[in-house]
Amino acid sequence: MAHGDLRGSTFPEIVELNVGGQVYVTRLETLTAVPSSLLWTKFTQNSPGDLPKDNQGRFFIDRDGFLFRYILDYLRDSKLYLPEFFKERKRLQKEADFFQLPGLSQSLASNGQEEEEEEEEATTELSGCSSPVTSATSSDRTPRSPGADSGFITVGYRGTYTISRDIQADAKFRRVARITVCSKISLAKEVFGESLNESRDPDRSPDRYTSRYYLKYNFLEQAFDRLAATGFHMVACNSTGTCSYGGNDPGEDKLWTSYTEYVFCR
Repeated sequence: MAHGDLRGSTFPEIVELNVGGQVYVTRLETLTAVPSSLLWTKFTQNSPGDLPKDNQGRFFIDRDGFLFRYILDYLRDSKLYLPEFFKERKRLQKEADFFQLPGLSQSLASNGQEEEEEEEEATTELSGCSSPVTSATSSDRTPRSPGADSGFITVGYRGTYTISRDIQADAKFRRVARITVCSKISLAKEVFGESLNESRDPDRSPDRYTSRYYLKYNFLEQAFDRLAATGFHMVACNSTGTCSYGGNDPGEDKLWTSYTEYVFCR
């Protein structure tokens, strides 16, 4: 099948993908925009029955679901657009190599080299003007990119636990957890990137503050790893005691809730 001519394709014009658990909906023309790429091969040289699907009938690709959005953007525009403070360039380059997109991979490699050169120049300038005390203090902390903001990020962890009172059956235990983020917008986006849910406070300028962001996952270890990787360290934490509440109805579930805050500084 020639590139650009999909009239004989047995695939639908609109394609649903499940990439690592993330669902994407795009045009078949977009997926086949780069000849000889992996997606071009999959969706021009095969039939729908040849490709793996999830239980909803979506075509399944076992790769990083969050980074695939940049792969899709590149296929749409043939250009690379990354957010400010993007920290996963090497991982995205790995995805570009997997999807056989040499143009994207080369662009990521050249941009990454420019950033490394700028960082080396900034480090050289700092080393020539820093006092011994400042140098010793800085060496104990995780390096970060030149111009990265200092500041505080408060991570809140709210957990709610429910257990059924039905004594006629096995107890049903359920936990609902949410990790909230309170900080300057630019800091939150630098640290947490695409794992940050901005739906409760969208379209704010980078120099503003918010306490309404939360993370798309609920494992504190993941949040702490991202904070450590960007030069933050914990300076304080506090927690409420676990409290319970529920109605007077004996058949109503009883709830236990707790809240903990962790303060990080860079």
